[in-house]
Parts: sequence; structure tokens; C-alpha cells
Amino acid sequence: MSAGRRFAGIDDLGDLHGRRVLLRVDLNAPMKDGVVTDLTRLQANAVTIKALAAKGAKVIVLSHFGRPKGWDAGQSLRPVADALPVIVGLPVHFAPDCVGPVAKKAVDDLAPGGVLVLENTRFYPGEEKNDPDFARQLADLGEFFVNDAFSCAHRAHASTEGLARLLPSAAGIWMKKELDALEAALGAPERPVVAVVGGAKVSSKLEVIGNLVGKVDYLVIGGGMANTFLFANGKAIGKSLAERDMADTARAIVAKAKAAGTEVVLPVDGVVAREFKAYAPSETVSFDAVPDDAMVLDVGPRSVERVAEVFAKAKTVVWNGPFGAFEIEPFDAATNAAAREVSKLTRAGKLLSVAGGGDTVAALNHAGAAEGFSFVSTAGGAFLEWLEGKELPGVKALAR
Repeated sequence: MSAGRRFAGIDDLGDLHGRRVLLRVDLNAPMKDGVVTDLTRLQANAVTIKALAAKGAKVIVLSHFGRPKGWDAGQSLRPVADALPVIVGLPVHFAPDCVGPVAKKAVDDLAPGGVLVLENTRFYPGEEKNDPDFARQLADLGEFFVNDAFSCAHRAHASTEGLARLLPSAAGIWMKKELDALEAALGAPERPVVAVVGGAKVSSKLEVIGNLVGKVDYLVIGGGMANTFLFANGKAIGKSLAERDMADTARAIVAKAKAAGTEVVLPVDGVVAREFKAYAPSETVSFDAVPDDAMVLDVGPRSVERVAEVFAKAKTVVWNGPFGAFEIEPFDAATNAAAREVSKLTRAGKLLSVAGGGDTVAALNHAGAAEGFSFVSTAGGAFLEWLEGKELPGVKALAR
């Protein structure tokens, strides 16, 4: 994302009373036995739905759901539409198609301020192919397009990218908030900037690290990938998870970072155990003394202190990935402590903090720290591609 890019919001669309607004959201909520089990994603979508309805717009909601191969009643959006009224505080209608006469009649019957959910866009192969004809069929149902699905912005689909080229478009409230947060974190950040990159494998984060080197002042490496860097430095890592064949790559990253003025921060001690299970007997050792038969499952307290010192200098923190095996206690300690430190500094007004990625969201929630961050993205793949510096088609199409 380039600094200074502007994205129109729904207030930029003018008077919407009685106007047909196609609203792309992400309704991929967890479901069991036909009932939505987690309303988090729907609650995020509700903000823009309610705002458009309050403007008197005819709110026509578009979303995919799952990965159907053609029409599949088990992946219908009807159960999600049934769950929405409680969240948005308004009646929500449902059309069993997203294009054609059934969808058109449902749109025509919708009153100003009404909300209509159309059926799963992925029931049509033209959605994922970004087929111009399918995009035009969708566009014929509306007069404006609002995209509030950043989590789908890395996909050039008909309902994310195609529509934005056919109708006057804007970012929804949640998406605009996300774009503004990401722009503040890496587009034009207040320095010093710290990036925390964790996770199991260096290979899965190579593009992320490559993009961040030179853009951030400190690159904090955690998780299993830290073991690869330590191994590359000649440190003992015992039986720890590591990509030993990536040692040359790790050394090259450190050299590139040094040349670019980015300091790479690696753990100096670790919590080791002989088994990967909760409450396995463990000890804290320096990385000069990891036993041959042990594995590092978390970074140690001295490493956490060093990271806290880096956070104290920072003005901006971007976070993706845990420090250790946060899923099993007590190997969640470093992730918990570091996350709570960022949360505390953010609440005190000393930091802008942006985090994202599946494991990251789970780890921050586990630490009870997510609410203290400036912004936590649930976007997963789109957040990672943004960290990699890639142009997201759904975002590019909205740019002014």
C-alpha cells in the first residue's frame, strides 16, 4: 500500500435514500448443524449494514460462503441471514439467488432502509473467475458498490474487484478502518517501527520478512522460525523445530537487514522440554546450552525483557505470529507477556499497534490482549499479502 492513498467511504457517496447499494461483506461465520456458532464476523459487518440502512439505502448484501462446487444447499447463506436480524436490529430478507429474476424481484420489493442477503456468490463459477458477464449481472441489481470485506480483498473476484469497476464505489466502515490502520502502520508510520514475525517456518514468511526489512527499525523473530536463525548463527537448538536447510537464507536475511539499517532481534534464552505437550517438564536455558535431546517450545524471560525494551522505544508495532507454542501451557508465557506489554503501551497512548493473521488473533485473544491493540485484523490471507507488500486487487479497485 502506498502512502497517502485515499479511499472513499460511504459518506462520500452522497444521498443514498432509496438507492440500491450492493454491499460486499464476508459472512464466512463458523456453523454447526445449520446454526451460526460465532457471531464475531457478523458483528463487524453489522456496522456498515446499519449505517447504510440508517441513510435509507436499500442494502443488498453479497458474500461467498465456503468453497462450493456449484449449487450446494449445505453452503447456503440462508442460516447466516437468519442470524443477522438480532445483530443489526432490523428485519433481514433473503433471496435464494444472487442474480437473475429471483434476485431482481427481491431487490425491487425491498423498501428504503431494508436489508436483503443474496445467495452465495460462489454458487456461480463466474464469481471466482471474475467473469465480466457475471459481474455485470450483479451490477445490474445496484446503483452503488460498497466493499467491506478486506478479508477477501486479495482475491480478484467478480463481487470484490469486478463490481468496483462497474459502479460508483466506496470502502465500508470496517474496511476503511482497516485500510487506515494498515496505512498508519507501514504506509506512513511514526518511527521507530517494530515488526514481530513469528510462526513455525521461515519459508512461509520469506516474502513478509523480505518486504519488512528496510521498512522497519526492529525485526523481532519468534516461534519456530527463530530456531532456524539461531541454528544459522551456530547456536545449539537440540531437537527443536527448525528448517536447517534454510540456514543460508536466514544468514542472507540478517545481512540484508544490517545493510538496510534494520536490527534483527533474536531470542537469547529458551524454555525447553522433551515432549510437546501441556505442562511437560521444562527448564529455561541459554541458547549456548540447549540439551541435544530437548526442544525449544518458547522463548525465555531474558528474551522477553529484551523485546519489552524494544517496544518501549517504539511508536509503531506490527505483529504477525506467536513467540512459542502458545496453544499449550506453560509455553504461552512469552507470547502472553509480550502481547500484554504492547497492549499496555497502546492503552497508554505510546504505541500504534496493528496485528493480524489466524494464529496471531488466537494468540492475542488467548493472552487477553487483543482489545488493547489499535487494530487486530481477522483477514488472514489478505493481511499476510499486505505484509508482503503485494497489491490487493479488491483494494486497488477502490483507490482514488
